[in-house]
Parts: sequence; C-alpha cells; structure tokens
Amino acid sequence: MKRGDGNELTGLEKLAYKPIGLLFGLIGGLLAGKVFGIVWKRISNEDETPQPLSDDYTTREVLLAATLQGAIFGLIKTAVDRYGLKGVRRFLDTPRPPARRRVEV
Repeated sequence: MKRGDGNELTGLEKLAYKPIGLLFGLIGGLLAGKVFGIVWKRISNEDETPQPLSDDYTTREVLLAATLQGAIFGLIKTAVDRYGLKGVRRFLDTPRPPARRRVEV
C-alpha cells in the first residue's frame, strides 16, 4: 500500500496555497504567541513569560514555559495548515482525497 507523505497537493493547489499558507502561518504564529501569553498568565499569575536566559525564573519554570509554548504553537500551526488547505480546496472546488483506513495488525 502506497502512503502519501502528507503533502498530496496538485500543482494548482500548491500554487494557490503558497501565499495563503505564508499569510496564515504568520497569523498563526502571532495567535500562538498571544494564546501562550494568556495561558501562562493564568497558570503562573505573572504578567511576563520567562525568558530562557533570565535569572528571575528557575530552570523548571523556563522549561515548563518552553514546553507549553511549543505545544500551543504546534496545535495552532497544525490547525491553521489543515483548515487553510481545506479552504483552498473548497475555493478551487477540488474534491478531497478519499480517507485512508487504518489497518490494524
């Protein structure tokens, strides 16, 4: 069974998605930064997020903040990519490829 690499866009879709993907990527990064700031403020009761080289925070706080920031960024980046692609396909009226079924062994 041949599996795609997750990048199964046709030539026209790739061309249409590039500028949209760049724009959405920028917006997603800004959104992820804001969401992280809000989440960190709620869980730590501090206005600023810990900076990696700051002596004002413990190593544990800095690593926890970095882990949380990465998780939030990854979630938002994936959501933006998926919904951006769906939007381009809908705009181009391109049918979605059939879903692959998982084969359990």
